[in-house]
Amino acid sequence: MARQFSTVGVVGLGTMGAGIAEVFAREGLAVIGVEPTEESLDRGRDHLRNSTDRAVKRGKLTPEEQEALIGRVTFSTSMEDLAPAELVIEAVPERLDLKQEVFSALDKICPPSTILATNTSSLSVTEISVATGRPSAVIGMHFFNPAPVLKLVEVVRTVVTEQAVVEDVEALARRLGKVPVVIGDKAGFIANALLFGYLNHAVSMVESRYATREDVDAAMRLGCGYPMGPLALLDLIGLDTAYEILDTMYRQSRDRLHAPAPILKQMVTAGLRGRKTGRGFYTYEAPDSPVVVSDDRTPDEGQATSGARPVSSVGVVGSGTMATGIIEVLAKAGYDVLYVTRGEEKVAQVHAALQRSLDKAVLRGKLEEGDRDAALARVRGSSRLDDLSDCDLVIEAVVEELTVKQALFATFDEICKPGAVLATTTSSLPVIELAAATGRPREVVGLHFFNPAPVMKLVEVVRTVSTADDVVATARAVCEKAGKHAVVCGDRAGFIVNALLFPYLNDAVKMLQAHYATVEDIDSAMVVGCGYPMGPFDLLDIVGLDVAHAIQRTLYLEFREPGFAPAPLLDQLVTAGYLGRKTGRGFRDYSKPTV
Repeated sequence: MARQFSTVGVVGLGTMGAGIAEVFAREGLAVIGVEPTEESLDRGRDHLRNSTDRAVKRGKLTPEEQEALIGRVTFSTSMEDLAPAELVIEAVPERLDLKQEVFSALDKICPPSTILATNTSSLSVTEISVATGRPSAVIGMHFFNPAPVLKLVEVVRTVVTEQAVVEDVEALARRLGKVPVVIGDKAGFIANALLFGYLNHAVSMVESRYATREDVDAAMRLGCGYPMGPLALLDLIGLDTAYEILDTMYRQSRDRLHAPAPILKQMVTAGLRGRKTGRGFYTYEAPDSPVVVSDDRTPDEGQATSGARPVSSVGVVGSGTMATGIIEVLAKAGYDVLYVTRGEEKVAQVHAALQRSLDKAVLRGKLEEGDRDAALARVRGSSRLDDLSDCDLVIEAVVEELTVKQALFATFDEICKPGAVLATTTSSLPVIELAAATGRPREVVGLHFFNPAPVMKLVEVVRTVSTADDVVATARAVCEKAGKHAVVCGDRAGFIVNALLFPYLNDAVKMLQAHYATVEDIDSAMVVGCGYPMGPFDLLDIVGLDVAHAIQRTLYLEFREPGFAPAPLLDQLVTAGYLGRKTGRGFRDYSKPTV
């Protein structure tokens, strides 16, 4: 039977430590909180008071419960006061020497029965444990920030941690209302090992000026449903903390994708450490404030569409789901839309699909009947490409094959009037190769809508080395009028979203392949710990393992980065025909009934 704890200690009452103390005290445990100085102890009290004040304002605590909670916490500047604690968790800064010093002191102060835990997010629990005479009673208990809100706790066992200690800590995490996942001692554990590679890649995008901080963040929020963009998240975590985590991961793995982007160290050295200092990738109203204010890098929104060409009529070529969705989006936005398909039968099929989608929107109260009728009146279909000759903008949304698209763009070049903007919805092919099939590469741009187009707000506007500024402005203006959020990036494999998303998914497959954690634990870690809408394996099974493999291979061939090579397990599953939900089996078996 798992041990029942009544008194716990917390060493370090910064944002994380104070949050952990609050979690314990909420559950009725007596908490001894220790900081080295009265000044830092006062800051710890303030952290606890401010956090519980917010909980009272939100109706999560009553004022009486708040006072009782705070009353269960004893504040001290003496480590000796931790002697009665049955479990002590350390939450001091991410420095191995400092943590080892704390554990060495705790080993002398606490009785042999006391479990010693570290909240480290990246350092070796084993290396911390050897500073004590009881390494078998040392464990990782990695909470996520903010600890009172986030449910995940990574319970990190070393090769010598006693099984009874693991079970006791796992049971305690559940008692606290948390979701524990038990894992081995590897840099980054589950969540950070997957999260920080992605964050580091996002920093590199901004550092190389491939895309702006605002566009990278918006792309991942709107394209993937993430609660925060990567740059905003780094500011919240702290750039100094992020640098230390990445550096630790790199030293252990030697994976170049974990080598901290140079700009991170430069910003940390300059004191730009994120929200806590008032400035990181963004500038904040004050230190510790979540309110972003304009700075010298804030884009002038009015300039984004300045110089845009007038667009009143749009041509869409294609008859699939994406083409139909784009037709609907543009027609509802007030554009006259001509769609072109192969044959009159396809013309009728697209019209029927458009009618069904608009009718459904009316039934759901998303659209008025008059607006539906007006949208339909603005749309006409054709089976002749020549009818595109008067369109101001032509969007290609056909099959994702380079030769097919190149032939289509060569035809556009012959048919379309001078000054017409030619756009492709490709999600993976080089836009410049389509532009090169025309005699007007300056007027070719990528307009990568996300599926389903009527629902998803994001559009990646892809500019090639040849695309004219006014063409980019035109693409952004059309997106704005259609109620979409445009992000601009260069013509590189994966653009923004896929280039950040799929290496993260590939890393998850590698983690599973190494038998470090299960599909369920990895998915839980990313959903519960990071607030992602779904775990990597759920997402891979929905996307299709063959699609993921193709995108990952494209990224590898473009960047020649060994870490981008598709994981061997992904290769094997695709070869076996386990492609995800569409075949009934991927990382999970969908042919079996769920209980």
